[in-house]
Amino acid sequence: MSRDLHRLPANLPVPADDGACDHLPGAQVPSVRLASTGGQVVDVAELAERPGVLFFYPRTGEPGKAAGPEWDAIPGARGCTPQSCGFRDLHREFTALGVAVFGVSTQDTAYQREFVERNHVPFELLSDRDLALTRALRLPTFEYAVEGGGPPTLIKRMAWYVERGRVEKIWYPVFPPDRNAETVLEWLRAREGVLETGRGAARLA
Repeated sequence: MSRDLHRLPANLPVPADDGACDHLPGAQVPSVRLASTGGQVVDVAELAERPGVLFFYPRTGEPGKAAGPEWDAIPGARGCTPQSCGFRDLHREFTALGVAVFGVSTQDTAYQREFVERNHVPFELLSDRDLALTRALRLPTFEYAVEGGGPPTLIKRMAWYVERGRVEKIWYPVFPPDRNAETVLEWLRAREGVLETGRGAARLA
């Protein structure tokens, strides 16, 4: 059983699209205030007014502790550290496009902050410990008994691109999780190319 949280074991079950996010594209992001690892409280509606990526994950692991085969057997559960570190490694590329990055989970801020410090994460993680955002937008979740650090209700893995206060694009389900940041970045670059072409055409008109 692999204890390396940064690597994905082989033969993980692939999550299926259960339709639980079909209502999210185009949805207005509600005014929900979440504590962040940056020591502030963030209004998600205000955050979503500017170009940004929010990636959601169930629960990052703790060093030296393996979640066990039960966790790995849940489709889409394993891989929170590789997903988060993927966004960490490509953070400069997102910033160069003018896109902010935030991670979201139901873990409390202290738990998230330890992860940020240990893995040198350059962006803020937001805590939906009280499930305010989860309930407001009916986000897909699953239950898993945890020893601490947050509730047993965990958000299924997904990513959003937000702008002008709305969810403009969604990635769900996400698999493999270590490719999530790269996939989102590729979409943003392609979108930027389309927008540049459109602006050029407008100038020529």
